[in-house]
Amino acid sequence: MQKAAPAPLCDPDRLPDRTPVPVDRSAPVLDVVVPVFNEEGDLEPGVRRLHAHLGDGFPYPFRITVADNASTDATPHIAARLAAELPEVRWLRLAEKGRGRALRAAWSRSTAPVLAYVDVDLSTGLAALLPLVAPLISGHSDLAIGTRLAPGARVVRGPKREFVSRCYNALLRSTLAVGFSDAQCGFKAVRRDVAERLLPLVRDAEWFFDTELLVIAERAGLRIHEVPVDWVDDPDSRVDLRATALADLRGIARLGRALARGTLPPAGLRAGGTAPPPGLVAQLWRFAAVGAVSTLGHLLLYAALRPAAGAQLANALALLVCAVANTAANRRLTFGLRGRGGALRHQLRGLAVFLLGLALTGGALAALHRLAPGAARGTELAVLVAANLAATLLRFVLLRAWVFRAAAKGTGA
Repeated sequence: MQKAAPAPLCDPDRLPDRTPVPVDRSAPVLDVVVPVFNEEGDLEPGVRRLHAHLGDGFPYPFRITVADNASTDATPHIAARLAAELPEVRWLRLAEKGRGRALRAAWSRSTAPVLAYVDVDLSTGLAALLPLVAPLISGHSDLAIGTRLAPGARVVRGPKREFVSRCYNALLRSTLAVGFSDAQCGFKAVRRDVAERLLPLVRDAEWFFDTELLVIAERAGLRIHEVPVDWVDDPDSRVDLRATALADLRGIARLGRALARGTLPPAGLRAGGTAPPPGLVAQLWRFAAVGAVSTLGHLLLYAALRPAAGAQLANALALLVCAVANTAANRRLTFGLRGRGGALRHQLRGLAVFLLGLALTGGALAALHRLAPGAARGTELAVLVAANLAATLLRFVLLRAWVFRAAAKGTGA
């Protein structure tokens, strides 16, 4: 059994500069961890296939670490035999279960500058392994993930798992405003100098470990590279979907509370010393302030245009002007984005949200005029206020989850 002293943690108050990895041909550049629990059937064919792939096509020295977390079948014996037979294979035995616990232990003990992990069944095509780790070796990115939900991915799996996966990632985007597309694919990599800062901050030791690591990294402003993968579902998967889903929901709630308090990531953990996007509570206050000014502006413009343009056209014009100003203000004040990068895309998405607001407020006016054709101007304004409140709530959700979703990365959009 391979044992090594844990790598010392560096100063947690400063993330490392993103530079190319120094390549030492006498030591592994990449350490691929294979976490296993009672995988006596898949372990040997999976490790041999991974070893053959890396030996034939990977241009740098590598290591494969089998991280056995408390298996009770023949898995430890198979892992020990593979480590004795294949020079690049090591194995690590843990006394407790938990995929996150296994990854934390293996990555913390590794001296390789790039760390990765793959599922033992190799559901993800190994052709994506070099594209996964190359941006980390070159210094382009800090972490890399395989994604089954981006254009270019080719996925074969049943409708139940497809539905669960898409719902989970949609939930992450809507609640935590993440920018990455697939948190659950068992195909990820991280630079060791980055892992040294992040691992002590990740509390989960099981299936939510991946998601928590990515959320903290993204909020710290680290660059996450995504690689579309070929992925074939393992029909023999023994993951308890119900228990895993409940644990994931608890993890999302815990991270959501930390984001609302503005404590994720911890103070000082910022890429390049940049300030993070405001937390959820701060965003709500700033959005409310911008919205109050926008609503007042909308009502004043509507009142000025109503005599000449009529109710519907006056509402549309006033809402359009305020929507452009509102998007620009929220971009800078609420979500902390600076510069022109992505500004046009944000305005176009903001206009799409504007159309929803227009439909909501216009529909409210139409309903009022149908039910009360002679309604007074004051009644019109009251209806518009109520409709605007509903449109405002919808607008915040869409701005956070879609329009400015990349703001969570701290890199602009």
